[in-house]
Amino acid sequence: MAKEYVKVRADFLPDGSIRPLMFKTEDGEKVLIDRVLDVRPAPALKAGGQGVRYVCRTEEKTVYLFLDRERWFLEE
Repeated sequence: MAKEYVKVRADFLPDGSIRPLMFKTEDGEKVLIDRVLDVRPAPALKAGGQGVRYVCRTEEKTVYLFLDRERWFLEE
């Protein structure tokens, strides 16, 4: 398994939390996030590494989006 680093657009809320709104894959596809289902510190078991894991629902599927320091990646 590999990490796919992505560009993310997010809201930074007054309480200090971050809510991702959409991401752009390496091939340029824009994916809107319909809903964030869960947020917690967690390891990326398949791709390796650790960060804040956002379980997100998109039109097509549930994705695991990680924030590792200043970089965002998807666990493929």
